Amino acid sequence: MDRRFFLKSSGISLASFGLMAAAPDFLHQFANAAALNKGFGRKKVLVTIFQRGAVDGLNMVVPYGDDNYYNLRRTIAIQQPGKTDGAVDLDGYFGLHPALKPLESFWKSKQLAVIHSAGSPDNTRSHFDAQDYMESATPGVKSTRDGWLNRVLQAKTDKEVSPFRAVSMTSSLPRSLYGRAPSVSMTNLSDFAIKAGVYTKAVQGGFEGIWQESAKDSLSETGAETFQAVNFLKEANPAQYKPENGAVYPNTQLGNSLRQIAQLIKAGVGLEVAFAESNNWDTHINEGGARGQMANLLRDFGASIAAFATDLGKRMDDVVLLTMSEFGRTAKENGTRGTDHGHGNAMFVLGNTVKGGKVYGDWKGLKNDQLNEGRDLAVTTDFRDVFAEVAQKQMGAKDLTKLFPNYTAKPADFKGFLS
Repeated sequence: MDRRFFLKSSGISLASFGLMAAAPDFLHQFANAAALNKGFGRKKVLVTIFQRGAVDGLNMVVPYGDDNYYNLRRTIAIQQPGKTDGAVDLDGYFGLHPALKPLESFWKSKQLAVIHSAGSPDNTRSHFDAQDYMESATPGVKSTRDGWLNRVLQAKTDKEVSPFRAVSMTSSLPRSLYGRAPSVSMTNLSDFAIKAGVYTKAVQGGFEGIWQESAKDSLSETGAETFQAVNFLKEANPAQYKPENGAVYPNTQLGNSLRQIAQLIKAGVGLEVAFAESNNWDTHINEGGARGQMANLLRDFGASIAAFATDLGKRMDDVVLLTMSEFGRTAKENGTRGTDHGHGNAMFVLGNTVKGGKVYGDWKGLKNDQLNEGRDLAVTTDFRDVFAEVAQKQMGAKDLTKLFPNYTAKPADFKGFLS
């Protein structure tokens, strides 16, 4: 069994530009920290959730104060607050989809903010291209090699870093984390720990011996360091993890991903950036209104995020959670009671340092002459300005020009949703 097979069978992959050649240095640093049992201390953490498929932001954050909303959506509109299955009121004009009721308390405590009419200046309606542009943070440019989250990590100059500083709870590394800064993707922390736990000292010694024999292999020096990392990760004790503060995570892909991210934060393994995703938001047919296809997705989405923030409690002082989707959907419902690929959308930001209880962004409205190409919510906030504010205020990034090639992200353009 070679190293690559071991890592794959353990439910974990180490990556840098999708390759594993960069592993030795950072694993060696990690092993030193683990050996001294000092951990990595208190870290600022950015958690991102990608809603793949283009969520309908107009039904997620409902502009119930705009009469045009109801004219455009005869069968799928969310009713005004106070009516049966009505929206959860936010500010007298906007409301949350009723399935997002679990997030209301965070809005009231000003931990949750919304940025509406956000998105890309590129007009593509291709899921693949739009996701690539958002994750690379270079709209319209396909040649960008690294992702924006990886560039945030590259910009940091910490002397001691962990191989678990960037973790994606996905089967493969997302575009956002491609780059020189090492990243880890894993599908399930519990499975990884159980599989890693069967390797006794004798077996570990055997693996190390095999690895050291392949001198030509680029990973020939990482055997001991890898096992040190495995053992340190096991200290998170996933099988015995119990959420705090009465938090209950949905038993879903997103719920399980956020539960494990919370676990890594508490375990002090040096996590700085985490990535999770939620799929199937491409609601062309029978989208539903307060009930139905999209409502079911939002129910999981809201309950998972609420459980995460509840579980971490005071630890949310150091955590910011940001949601995004490649583009929005058409303002008018289509002939199959769904919505098609659109433009502007809504993003959520959650954390104890968030200036919440407010919908940020320049809302133009839903009249025909206010819509993009007469059909979509206009983009009035470039998503890179949202990313830039989070990168600078939460992650300490100083040179924004390096984070966003060919774009000038200026603090003057920040929305001010973070302290």
